[in-house]
Amino acid sequence: MEESKDLKWGDDLDLKVENLLTEAVNPTTENIDLLTTTEILRLINDQDKTVALAVEQEIPHITAAVDAVVDAVRQGGRLIYIGAGTSGRLGVLDAAECPPTFGVEPGLVIGLIAGGEVALVQAVEGAEDEIGRVQEQLTGLGLNCRDVVVGIAASGRTPYVAAGLKHAESLGAFTVAISCSPDSQIGGLARVAITPLVGPEVIAGSTRLKAGTATKLVLNMLTTAVMIRLGKVYGNLMVDVRPTNEKLWERAKRMVAEAAGVTREQAAAALEAAGMSAKTAIVMLKRGCSAEEAKGHLAAAGGFIRKAINQCEKGNNR
Repeated sequence: MEESKDLKWGDDLDLKVENLLTEAVNPTTENIDLLTTTEILRLINDQDKTVALAVEQEIPHITAAVDAVVDAVRQGGRLIYIGAGTSGRLGVLDAAECPPTFGVEPGLVIGLIAGGEVALVQAVEGAEDEIGRVQEQLTGLGLNCRDVVVGIAASGRTPYVAAGLKHAESLGAFTVAISCSPDSQIGGLARVAITPLVGPEVIAGSTRLKAGTATKLVLNMLTTAVMIRLGKVYGNLMVDVRPTNEKLWERAKRMVAEAAGVTREQAAAALEAAGMSAKTAIVMLKRGCSAEEAKGHLAAAGGFIRKAINQCEKGNNR
């Protein structure tokens, strides 16, 4: 596979490391090796307190990313994360947590990491520089113009991520970049750049710290807001949860009981009648209808419980 000139390592991606914000030395922690354990922990904690404020500044850009993903999913598209090292692992983690939390199919949110699955548990040297590999991975997924590709790189210049974003753009996919460096390479390649500026790390260059925390916060906000917008949440309850184990079964019962104002026993009976669908059970109980009728109401409401219930109340008020 021929590499495009502007993505070759040693050309425009070869930014001087010392000029990157994520690689700078933090003057506040220069003597951290002289401190007691408690003092070390307090210093780390003090630095961590600044992360949420940095993320707050990026809410307008996160909003744009959320809206793009919602539109994409409604048109049959997917959310695809690409990253290397810590950034890649965080993307894979967020993708893996969406099916059990929100009941979506595993292929809706996908995480790709440089070096493949082995890189999830151990460092794969040089993987982030393999710019041809990400195109192969995206091609294998059947990437198309309906998808959203989110490139994650704390430094903002990881070749694997930059190449992936460039390939996604060439296919018409919507692109988002998440980094912690101002005016980053990947930010310039994406349509939306999310850039929480957390500043130098406690340990210089260790971006698994503040940059990693900022990335996790952004990913949490991104997929949680997307799922709320898609009707996967009623009130603040994760009503599309799949009760695949005892803990989730108890959570589903508690959730249905809370939402419908019934006992745990009534909630359990409704869940069983609804094929273990909390959304269907809630509509059944709130509307006093059968499981099949509840499914029909939900379908007519686009999967939104509140809308399915309100349609009934409006009909009764006519």
